[in-house]
Amino acid sequence: MYRHECILAKSMLEVIHAERKNLLRQLQKRTVKNFMDILVLSELRKAPMSGYDVISSVYDKFSILPSSGSVYSLLYALEREGLIKGGWNGRKRIYALTPKGEDVVDTAQMVYMKIEGLMTNIFSDVFA
Repeated sequence: MYRHECILAKSMLEVIHAERKNLLRQLQKRTVKNFMDILVLSELRKAPMSGYDVISSVYDKFSILPSSGSVYSLLYALEREGLIKGGWNGRKRIYALTPKGEDVVDTAQMVYMKIEGLMTNIFSDVFA
């Protein structure tokens, strides 16, 4: 019976570990999705990019593959708001940050510590 209990305990630990890993992955996806506009603007600060480049960048950094529909609709929204400007380079539409977009990135960097504190407060309440 002892062997059976050890196997059961081991499988329970594996389930708990898998659930934690899944929870972490889901939180990571939600965070990236919720801050996608800031991520895109920050990436465009480094260099102009196409929609495909944005998708690749998010995947390379976070191993999350955003849908092309969500990325392109975000790019169009950012362009309508005057935060980025798109132009054609052959068959590709390339987006670059505008001065207004630069201001948003600067503001996001200034409030970074407040956002970090907010996240810490949320999770300390949840897991306390």
